[in-house]
Amino acid sequence: MRIKKLSDSGVKLMQGNEACAAGALAADCRFMAGYPITPATEIPEYLSSRMFAAGGVFMQMEDELASINAVIGASWGGARAMTATSGPGFTLMQEALGYAAVTETPLVVINVMRGGPATGQPTCTSQDAVMQARYGGHGDYEIIALAPSSVQEAFDFTVRAFNLADKYRVPVFVLSDETVGHTREKLLIPESVEIFDDEYQGVCREYFKPDENGVPPRIRFFQGHDVLVDGQLHDQRGIRAGTDPAVCAQAIRRYCGKILDHIDDISSVEKFFPEDAETLVIAYGSVSRSALSAVRRARDEGMKVGMLKLNTVWPVPEKEIRAACAGAKRVIVPEMNVGEYLREIQRIAGCDKVQGFSSIGGVFPAPKAIYEKIAEVT
Repeated sequence: MRIKKLSDSGVKLMQGNEACAAGALAADCRFMAGYPITPATEIPEYLSSRMFAAGGVFMQMEDELASINAVIGASWGGARAMTATSGPGFTLMQEALGYAAVTETPLVVINVMRGGPATGQPTCTSQDAVMQARYGGHGDYEIIALAPSSVQEAFDFTVRAFNLADKYRVPVFVLSDETVGHTREKLLIPESVEIFDDEYQGVCREYFKPDENGVPPRIRFFQGHDVLVDGQLHDQRGIRAGTDPAVCAQAIRRYCGKILDHIDDISSVEKFFPEDAETLVIAYGSVSRSALSAVRRARDEGMKVGMLKLNTVWPVPEKEIRAACAGAKRVIVPEMNVGEYLREIQRIAGCDKVQGFSSIGGVFPAPKAIYEKIAEVT
């Protein structure tokens, strides 16, 4: 890691979308390709007026297909690169994201989630892409997804997303939503941030050969390496090996293992009142703010309630979830979907004591609604 001093540190009043963009610049992102889409448009708008001054490139593309492919190219060209989208735009990117996974291309996608399916509810909040982020592409591979709940986390998690992308050579998703994206509140930009620095020394001939952590070196074009980047499964030199079962099986296991074997490094959770919780609430993203308010009210009234806030949703922080659920008699998972992540919690803790609380149709779950659910089951 290297330390980068920030010239614009201090307290700001910003939207969540603007904070994501500011975090990207702070993290040395120097390429953004995107296509305007509600409710994510403020991100390319912010970067379009600031990226060039930072020495980078902003490109408004003709669509989301072009956007994500331009990001892949820019990443191999040596830039920290990103795009931002929502709903159907994220759907259009899925094939290229699978390509990024198999070519181990580090990049960041900020998905400001909205109501779906299809065009759905462009101006309404949702957590519609939780499963899509993980299972949107075909084949076996792992990704990383972070879920900010505030403007501060929108900035902080975006910085971390770029570091994780480079460290593990993997696409990383910041799963924001319309609520976080359009909330305007205080942001403290730090005096400095850590930047993962992985400059390869010398000439690399086997640029898909993993290190002891299962991660290949971060090779860039224009540095004298003999680089072949191909979407077919390949050997350590990048040569196609789609008909070799042993090579392909080894590659697939490594795409998964380099993430799953380092869950402790990647995962981030926060615990609230775990010591005596008989009822546990597990939440992520903007919903966790309502959930925490509801939990505090319930505790003020004598209920033994705790909460686990998931900052990373992929890979699943199973160890932390299992430990938090072990002492609870019942678990509630509030989400702005029909229960996508609920299934993961049920898989870990058992279906009998885990139940969901869905808020759909563009309705953000108020603290009162979650409190009433807690009171109902406690």
